Amino acid sequence: MNTEPQPLRIANCSGFYGDRLAAAREMLEGGPIDFLTGDYLAELTMLILWKLKQKDTSRGYATTFLRQMEDCLGLAMDKGVKIVTNAGGLNPAGLADELRKLSDKLGVKANIFHIEGDDLLPKLQDLQSAGHELRHLDTGKPLKELNAFPLSANAYLGAWGIVEALNQGADVVVCPRVTDASVVVGPAAWRFGWNRTDWDRLAGAVVVGHILECGTQATGGNYAFFREVPGLEHPGFPLAEMHADGSAVITKHEGTGGLVSVGTVTAQLLYEIDRPRYANPDAVARFDTIELEQVGENRVRVSGVRGEPAPRETKVCINYLGGFRNSMTLVLTGLDIEEKAELAKRTLLQELGGGTQFSQIHFELVRSDKPNAPSNNEAMAYLRVTVKSPDPKMVGRAFSSKVVEMALASYPGFFCTTPPAEGSPYGVYWPTLVPADVPDYTVVAPDGQRTPIPPTLVDSPSAESTEPSPAGPASSVPSGPTREVPLGTIFGARSGDKGGNANVGVWARTDAGYAWLERELTIDRFKQLVPDAASLEVRRYELPNLRALNFVVVGLLGEGVSSSVRSDPQAKGLGEYLRSRVVELPEALLSESQTNPT
Repeated sequence: MNTEPQPLRIANCSGFYGDRLAAAREMLEGGPIDFLTGDYLAELTMLILWKLKQKDTSRGYATTFLRQMEDCLGLAMDKGVKIVTNAGGLNPAGLADELRKLSDKLGVKANIFHIEGDDLLPKLQDLQSAGHELRHLDTGKPLKELNAFPLSANAYLGAWGIVEALNQGADVVVCPRVTDASVVVGPAAWRFGWNRTDWDRLAGAVVVGHILECGTQATGGNYAFFREVPGLEHPGFPLAEMHADGSAVITKHEGTGGLVSVGTVTAQLLYEIDRPRYANPDAVARFDTIELEQVGENRVRVSGVRGEPAPRETKVCINYLGGFRNSMTLVLTGLDIEEKAELAKRTLLQELGGGTQFSQIHFELVRSDKPNAPSNNEAMAYLRVTVKSPDPKMVGRAFSSKVVEMALASYPGFFCTTPPAEGSPYGVYWPTLVPADVPDYTVVAPDGQRTPIPPTLVDSPSAESTEPSPAGPASSVPSGPTREVPLGTIFGARSGDKGGNANVGVWARTDAGYAWLERELTIDRFKQLVPDAASLEVRRYELPNLRALNFVVVGLLGEGVSSSVRSDPQAKGLGEYLRSRVVELPEALLSESQTNPT
């Protein structure tokens, strides 16, 4: 007799603040689900929500979620679907209140709970006085050396408050800065009755949460081999059929666009990660133990995940105002691009009195031009000039007008992409750690009753003693003739931001491909292929179980996404750039990859 509980169907309807509004209704109408979840909070989003809250203190949450619920809260309640989201942002109580007003307006009965306790801004001074230095995770610099006032400070909470809210009968749980995975871990732990030390099961749910968190990136969105994805014009959002042992099948509703394959799931697993030991407040998930198996059309089984005890510290995202910035882009066309750029740079610096009045002035020449170009547009290169200063006037018209004044007095063909404009404020991200018992994690019921949630505090084994030894596909690199081709001919990649760092996950589709990747794509070779990383620290992590390598480029994005001066501040295109680089690959490997894609 089979006594295993029925799988728990957890669907995602948002991967970021601004994602497809119709996704919530699509997931509710597309087939049976038990939970609807949504992730709205990137590190940059917390700063965006702070700005919105400055304009209106009743805001500070993801308003798009409220619009989605106006459309289909009644549908969800009619179907018995529970909702868990981190759309509460900086004001979960405010969003919960608005949802209650909405449910009354719609005549819908919904038990709406919210979670508090992530906001550590009022505690920062006391924490430092108590000896917590709040050191920057990448630079090691203590917060006391920061010559700026933090705007927000939010701890990453775990799943047990969600579990408690569901135990108390919640239909909707509005969360603040819980981790992206927690909106999946919570429903699974509640449904299957897991306890706080079920490390493997919890870690399995953490992995599933990471797969679902970015929505359609798990169903073919942003996929390296996008030509293999049917219906990519409108891919369906992903859902997971969770099992009591922590394993799951990743799939999507029938008849929707997109693709769920070992490849698409692998790509998402490699997105915005660091070392193989993936820390979450509820457990550490070992990404080097994940097993993926294609068990049907658009069905990938995720199993074998091993977990370790929850960390005794939790991550905190601090944002502060870094100053003001402005950018102007000059267009250079045709011949002598380098000389034209140098002339423009010398002229502008002279007009600005040397540029020493700025805390930073950055020139970036983008060579998108082609020799003997078949069209005017294809003969253009771009010189992007970015300035930063604590003084908004310094980077406003005092800068941008000087650029425009060069229009008739500089290189031939001079023009800019925008008129002169004022500067804008930018935020800086400061990641740090605090003891797990610092946040006052609290569940708040509709009647105001408050339930404190204690942290999971256990002795964790050292990273060194539990770091797994690499194991995975056993194969050798094919010998014989080689051919120069782009790396992406047979290898996939996905990249993203981790604060001021960038990560690039690269994976092979065959065992022999991974053997080549593991041997040839060293840190030195990576730096040769990605010159922007040549002077920076690069870390390489092996994930042979996924036939993958993960590279972390420390400091590539400067102080983080919102303050980065790179054209691609979130490193979204870095993986595709790596794939475009030409390398010598064995012809046998090329043939094998073409006949055995996975």
